[in-house]
Amino acid sequence: MVKKYDLNQIDAIAESLVAAFEHNIILLKGDLGAGKTTLVNAIAKQLGSNEEVSSPTFGIVNELNIANTTAFHMDLYRIENSDELQQFGFDEYVYNGDYCFIEWPEIAMTSITQPHHTITLKHLNNSTRNISFI
Repeated sequence: MVKKYDLNQIDAIAESLVAAFEHNIILLKGDLGAGKTTLVNAIAKQLGSNEEVSSPTFGIVNELNIANTTAFHMDLYRIENSDELQQFGFDEYVYNGDYCFIEWPEIAMTSITQPHHTITLKHLNNSTRNISFI
């Protein structure tokens, strides 16, 4: 799916993504300010979370309560090598079976061997984004 959307349509976009999810690992790609965290927030709400999602850039991983389970929201922007991935327990998060939303996943691609979805966002202007979902 490739689609152009306005930010006021984010909830509808999140709803259509959740309906299409076949895997619990979701990779999010896009430049700074493209809306990755905003989209994770909308997806989490569609999955039943009442929490406000914030960027885990400095903490690396945020835990989210979703319905009767847990989800993990990671931001790997500041991770420089695979040793750092192992230091914070990346594999345990990814392989536990819960939803795992990973922003800036490029550094971890060799560690993500199970099926996953990739969402790529492109900033078109202040209120419009292009989204690709695989």
